[in-house]
Amino acid sequence: MIRTDREYNIIVERIETLLQNPDHIENENSPGYVELNLLSDLVADYEEQNYPVKKPSLIDVVKLRMYERGLNQKRLSELLGVSTSRVSEYLTGKSEPTLKIAREISIKLDIDPTIVLGV
Repeated sequence: MIRTDREYNIIVERIETLLQNPDHIENENSPGYVELNLLSDLVADYEEQNYPVKKPSLIDVVKLRMYERGLNQKRLSELLGVSTSRVSEYLTGKSEPTLKIAREISIKLDIDPTIVLGV
């Protein structure tokens, strides 16, 4: 069990050293393989408890999808059937999409409904 950030950092450094030898990654009979897996599990547990990954915000996910699909605010507004100023309000957090628009965002941008609805 890792109890402090100092212990965590020392173990992460050891993992990085172990990862430099491919034998520690591929050879199950290597002592480094066993050590690497044990230390990795400890680090994963510590990170899960102390540095949990938060759910992304709707704004962040929409901006990511816009980037991935090469959409600007004008094109997104056309896709969703709302004004560009409304899209701007969504992207700045000034307003929330209606249920109908939330459904369109989920479907047309392929975003999980739980993220769109904030569940």
